[in-house]
Amino acid sequence: MAVQPWGEQEFGAARPPVPGPPSMPYPSMPPAAPPQVAMPQVAMPQSAMRAATADRERTVDVLKAAFAEGRLSAAEYGERFEAASTAQTYGQLARLVADLPAGPMVAPQMTVAQAGPLLVPVPPTFLPPPPQRRTNAVAATSLVLGLLCVPTVGLLGLPAVITGHIGRRQAAERNEDGDGMAVTGIVFGWLSIAFWATIMMTVAVFG
Repeated sequence: MAVQPWGEQEFGAARPPVPGPPSMPYPSMPPAAPPQVAMPQVAMPQSAMRAATADRERTVDVLKAAFAEGRLSAAEYGERFEAASTAQTYGQLARLVADLPAGPMVAPQMTVAQAGPLLVPVPPTFLPPPPQRRTNAVAATSLVLGLLCVPTVGLLGLPAVITGHIGRRQAAERNEDGDGMAVTGIVFGWLSIAFWATIMMTVAVFG
């Protein structure tokens, strides 16, 4: 009985499996291409209004700037340029630049009838008036004494001058009103003092 390379075996016996080539993994499928993104739809108040030649030129300027900055490929720029050249409405032009930094085209100015009723601005809140400054009592007293110098023949002149100076100082320190009153009392007081001084000098000279 011949000896086989795998050893002595009987006729009909199962042979050991012959090792085959190592199994190779299946190649991975290439990623599916991203779906085509449709041009964004822009709703404008007057998208159906017909565009002018100047509007189409402004849109082309936006496309040129985007192409120069690398935001649009040559193919995209060509497609949008042709679409902008043949666009008839503001809505068609707005869709061509809606995804660019320049933004959509500005809608034409609307008339008063189209814009609706005018909005009246709300008036500002009425704030309470600032508190008025107090009037210095001593300054007011000086004014009263100065005015009484006339009926009293100047007897209250000296008190009017004293209270007037005190009132002016207090009004300046306390941020109060009454400086004018004090000045008036001082003037009347000095006139009264001058009057009595003149009488006394006259009496002394001619008495």
